[in-house]
Amino acid sequence: MTRKLSVAIETYPIAGRFVISRGAKTEAVVVTATLTEARGVGRGECVPYARYGESVDSVIATIETARDALEAGAGRADLQLLLPAGAARNALDCALWDLEAKLSGMAAYVAAGFERLSPLVTAYTISVGAPDEMRAAAAKAADRPLLKIKLAGEGDEARLAAVRAGAPDSTLIVDANESWDEESLARRLAVCADYGVALVEQPLPAGRDEALARLTHVVPICADESVHDRASLASLKGRYDAVNVKLDKTGGLTEALALARVAREMGFSIMAGCMVGTSLAMAPAALVGQLASFVDLDGPLLLARDRVPGLLYEGSTLMPPDANLWG
Repeated sequence: MTRKLSVAIETYPIAGRFVISRGAKTEAVVVTATLTEARGVGRGECVPYARYGESVDSVIATIETARDALEAGAGRADLQLLLPAGAARNALDCALWDLEAKLSGMAAYVAAGFERLSPLVTAYTISVGAPDEMRAAAAKAADRPLLKIKLAGEGDEARLAAVRAGAPDSTLIVDANESWDEESLARRLAVCADYGVALVEQPLPAGRDEALARLTHVVPICADESVHDRASLASLKGRYDAVNVKLDKTGGLTEALALARVAREMGFSIMAGCMVGTSLAMAPAALVGQLASFVDLDGPLLLARDRVPGLLYEGSTLMPPDANLWG
């Protein structure tokens, strides 16, 4: 067996700007891992995330530490021991899933235990901004059934009112990205309830979210930065109602599926989430979406251009990935 690993950095422009409480960006920089063996080619994509201490350089350096083992034939089970959860392992894990599918002729979703993949309705993200800007963005997306609203703390009540005015019929998810504090928490959750918000993501900073256990959840609360892999789950009981499963946090599809299934057994609802990446990153996440109550896989919809071939979106409906893309 001869297997080769190649790694590439790719940049995709974002349509406008993507803005959350921690800052803004105008492009998505992704790292792509490609494994070639016999006639099979497997690919995986990750998005290095500074919030978790990652950079493009650090992710590539981490990938390189696993090169010899992978080129010698290491599989997904080996990879879980070689690398920690994070973006680097995600790119390699998804590349291995894709390679296995190409070499075996068995689709990745079948290997993952699904009889078929159903289309998914994804949220569409409204970046944080001034209320009038967010109202205009919401109005432009008002025909989408599910909107995810980025908030930032001070002024969020006005932002939420503006979005609801712009999109009166859409279901809303709020994502505070750790920007709220304990003093304002009950008030802001009550405002969310008044506007019919279906879910609030990560209102308090990870590691400082104990107050969630002492508060009546008038709106279901979802962990994002507070959950990475299965080891994170035990501390979330009583604080969160749902968990956001992202492949760049779990370190790939292997752990993401395990996390989602264990979390459901523990009574958590699942959100299938993503960083801002291309269709190659969303395709494996679509398998997690089959287990989710909420799906947020809109990365390609936020880009000025996607990779080709890409996923097919019919409005907000994400169609199952074609094998030519992944899996």
